[in-house]
Formats: sequence, C-alpha cells, structure tokens
Amino acid sequence: MERPDQGTKQRDIIYQNEKVTAFIAGKWWPNNKGHVLIVPNQHFENIYELPADYAAEIHRAAQLTAIAMKSTYGCEGISTRQHNEPAGNQDVWHYHLHVYPRYRNDQLYLSKGSQSDPEERSFYADKLRSWIKENI
Repeated sequence: MERPDQGTKQRDIIYQNEKVTAFIAGKWWPNNKGHVLIVPNQHFENIYELPADYAAEIHRAAQLTAIAMKSTYGCEGISTRQHNEPAGNQDVWHYHLHVYPRYRNDQLYLSKGSQSDPEERSFYADKLRSWIKENI
C-alpha cells in the first residue's frame, strides 16, 4: 500500500542556485540510499534541449554532490546517469541527472528502486547540505 505524502520535500534540497536544484531522490535503490537528483530550474525535456550553460551548472552541482557524498557517506565511488527518450529509458519528461553513491558489489544495476521515507531522506539531506555549506 502506498503511503500518502511521501513525495519530495523542501528539506530534501541540498543545493540550489538560479539555474539548478539538487535534492535527495524520493526513489531509492536498496544499497545506494541517499542518491541525488539534479534538475534545471527551467523546463527542458531532455539533453537535446538542454542549453550548455545549464549543462555546465548541472555538472558543477554533480561534482559538488559527488565530493560531498564521498566525504559524508564514506562511499567507495560515484555513478551518474541520465536517460533520454523512451528507448533510452526516460520516464520523467524533465531533464534530470542522477548521482549515486557506490559501494563494492552494491548491485545498483541489478536491483529495483522503491519509494523512500521523507524522514530517512532528511538524514542524508542534512549531511550533504551541511557539508556543502561548509565547503563552498
């Protein structure tokens, strides 16, 4: 049974500027909790429409997020992924980039995601937000 009001919350945001917002994702993979989505604040459906200045800001935020994850989560690596068009597995029609904390044998690509709890997300968001505030 799906619980109501489990969607993204203001407190899930870890970083924001005039072009992009980075937040803890609502859908989690079992061994990669606290992964982040980075989205442009303006609507672009996919990578083909994304202007270069937005792409640069998204990747600056991804780098910042990756370094924050390595420092606060103690993960062993980082993966980013982004999908375009149905054949590319795009299922949300607004450009977004995933940043996943990675661990040896975490089976990210062999497992399925499920909805996370907002309280659990805030634990990860607080860690990343604090690190970012101290380091930018």
